[in-house]
Amino acid sequence: MPNRLADAASPYLLQHADNPVDWWEWSPEAFEEAKRLNRPVLLSIGYAACHWCHVMAHESFEDEAVAAVMNEHLVSIKVDREERPDVDQIYMAALHALGQQGGWPLTMFLTPAGDPFWGGTYFPKEAKYGRPGFPDVVRTLARVYSEEPERVFQNATGIAARLKPRPAEEGAFGVAELDETARRLVRVFDPVDGGFQGAPKFPQAGVLELMLRAAARTGEAELAAPAHLTLARMAAGGIHDHVGGGFARYSVDAQWLVPHFEKMLYDNAQLLPLYAAAGRALGDARLLDAAHGIVDWLEREMITEEGAFAASLDADSEGEEGKFYVWSRAELDEALGPDDAAFAAEALDISAGGNWEGSSIPNRLDAPKEVAVDEARLTQVRARMLAARAKRIRPGRDDKALADWNGLMIAALADVAASLHRPDALELAKRAFAAIVSSHARGDRLGHAFRAGRLIYPGFASDYGAMALAAIALAGATGDDTYRDHAARWLEAARAHHRNPAGPGYAVDADDAQRLVVRPEALMDEAMPSGTALILAAEVRLATYDADETRLARFDEELAALGGRMGSNVIGHAGLLNALDARLRLSSIVVMGEGAAADALHLQAMAAPPWERVVRRARSASDLPDGHPARAAKLSGAAALVCAGQACSAPATTPEALSAALANLTDLGEPALAISPSDGPN
Repeated sequence: MPNRLADAASPYLLQHADNPVDWWEWSPEAFEEAKRLNRPVLLSIGYAACHWCHVMAHESFEDEAVAAVMNEHLVSIKVDREERPDVDQIYMAALHALGQQGGWPLTMFLTPAGDPFWGGTYFPKEAKYGRPGFPDVVRTLARVYSEEPERVFQNATGIAARLKPRPAEEGAFGVAELDETARRLVRVFDPVDGGFQGAPKFPQAGVLELMLRAAARTGEAELAAPAHLTLARMAAGGIHDHVGGGFARYSVDAQWLVPHFEKMLYDNAQLLPLYAAAGRALGDARLLDAAHGIVDWLEREMITEEGAFAASLDADSEGEEGKFYVWSRAELDEALGPDDAAFAAEALDISAGGNWEGSSIPNRLDAPKEVAVDEARLTQVRARMLAARAKRIRPGRDDKALADWNGLMIAALADVAASLHRPDALELAKRAFAAIVSSHARGDRLGHAFRAGRLIYPGFASDYGAMALAAIALAGATGDDTYRDHAARWLEAARAHHRNPAGPGYAVDADDAQRLVVRPEALMDEAMPSGTALILAAEVRLATYDADETRLARFDEELAALGGRMGSNVIGHAGLLNALDARLRLSSIVVMGEGAAADALHLQAMAAPPWERVVRRARSASDLPDGHPARAAKLSGAAALVCAGQACSAPATTPEALSAALANLTDLGEPALAISPSDGPN
C-alpha cells in the first residue's frame, strides 16, 4: 500500500511513496506523533536526481525488514531539499557541527522537538565502506534515546550552540581586498585542467565570474586565464554533454571526465552567461557551442507544461548511473555506420574498451585544439547520435518549478539572447517568467516550488533575489518596464519579510513562515549565490537601471556591514564579492529612440557582458525617471548613452561608437565607479 508520500507533489517524495517505510512529510503533525510515541525522528533529506539517495532507497527503504526496524523505533520524515532548502541548511549545518562532511542523502536523528543529536549521510544496509549498517544504526540510536537520554540531551545541546547565528564580524572589504582576493585565487587553480586543484571538481561559477570581473576591473589578463582554462576544459570534458548539450553537476575526477550525471537547472543557468561572454571575448567557437548547447538542451528537455523550467534530470536510468549518456563502440556503429562512427569515435574518445567502467563518456579532453577537426561534420554526427540516444529509456525528470532556479535561468537567457543571436532564448525567458508569476506570485509575495497545483509558500530569500534579477534582465532585453516594476516590488517584499534578525543581510525564510529550531541566515553561497547575494545583486542593478542614488546608498550600507563576513571566507561569499564589483563598475546603457537604428544600438548594448551593464530602452529622455542623468541629453535621433552614477558619456549613434564608449568607461570620471563599501555610503 502506498504510504503518506503518495499525496506529495515533490517527485523525490513520490519516488518513496511505495516504500514499506511509514514516511511522513515535514509537518507539525509528524513531530506531534514523535512526541506521542516518545520516539526519535529520522530526517532523511535528498533530491530526485541524487544517485546515492537512490542507492540507499533501494538497499534500505524498499526493504521490508529494514522498514520494519524503522517503523518500530522511529518516526520517519522524508524531505526534498529543493522544496525545503531552509530545513536542509539547518540540518546540514548540524552534521557539520558533528565534524562530518556533508552530502546527500542527509540522514539526521532528531528529538521530537526537532533538535538534531546525531547523523550522517549514506548508510549501507549492512556494514561496509567503513560505515555501520543502517538497521544497526537505527536500533542503537533508539536504545540510546530511550535508555540514555542524558547523552541525547548533551549532543543536542552542543549542536544547538553551534547552530546559533554568529554575531556580525567587523571588517572592511573594498576594492583593494577584492583585487588581492583574485590574485590569491589564481594560485589555487589547477594550472593544467582548471578548477580548484584535486577531485572532485565543481564548476564554481561564482568564482569563475569573480575572476573574469577582476581581469576587466584591473586590466590584469592573467586573472581571467584560470577562468578561461576552466571553461575550456569543462567544455571539452565528460561533464559537458557533447551529444545533447548542458552540463552535469560535477566531476568525480580531476580532469572533468567522469561526471555525476545529474543535470541541474541552477548549474546551467550560471554557466550560460559565462560561456557566452568568454566565447565572444575570445572568439572561441567551442565555448560558444557550449552556450548554444545549454539553450538547446533547455528548449528540448526542460520546459514544463506551464512554460517554466524543470529542476533537474536524474543521474540514473534503468537503475544505472549514466547509462543514458555513455556509448559503446558497437552502439556508435549501429547509429552512424562505419565511416561516420570511425570519425565520431576519434573525435569524441569512444573506444571498444571505453574510458569509464567499460563504456565511453564522449569528451574532447585529449584532442589538441590546434589539430583540425571537421566541425561541420561533427555537428551533423552529433545530431544523429542525439536522435539515436532519444530512443533510449530516459532519466527521470524532476518537473517542479523552483522560483529561484528559474529566475537564474530566465536572467541568463535574457542576457545572452542578443550575443548568441538567439531570439528563441528570449522567448523562452519571457514564457518562463510569465509562468512563474502565474503559479508562484501571491500579490507582491513569491512562493518557492510549484508542481501539480501545489505551491510551497511563502518563498525564500533566494526566490526574491533571483526573480528580481530575471525581471531586470527582461526589462533590459525587451524595453518593457513592467518587468522593472516586478523587480522593485519583490525587493521591497524581501526587505519587509526576510531581514536577518541576528545581523546584516537576509534570512532564508520569511518572518511569517513556520518556525524551525533556528532561523537560517541566507549569507553563505552553496551551489548558487546566497539569498543575500542575489538580493543585493538585484538591488545594485535596479539602482543602476533607475540611477537611484537613495537605493545605491542603502546598498552601500548593507554591503559595508557584511565586510567582515566577506573577508573571513571569500570563496563562500563569492556572490557578495561579485555584488561589490557590480557596485564599482556597473554601467547603465540607455538606448533612446525608435526604429532600426535604435534596435541596432540595443543589440550592441545587450551583447556586452551582463555583469558590466544594465540596459534601458526609452523612446525619449522624458520617459526616464526624474533625476536620471540621461534626461539632460539633447537628441534628435536614435542614440545610446553610457551612464555611471550621475555622469553619462556623449551620445553614441552607431553600434561602433557605443562599443568604443563601453571600452572607455573610466573616462566618465564618476566617483561612484571607485567607491568601496568600507568607505560607507555616498
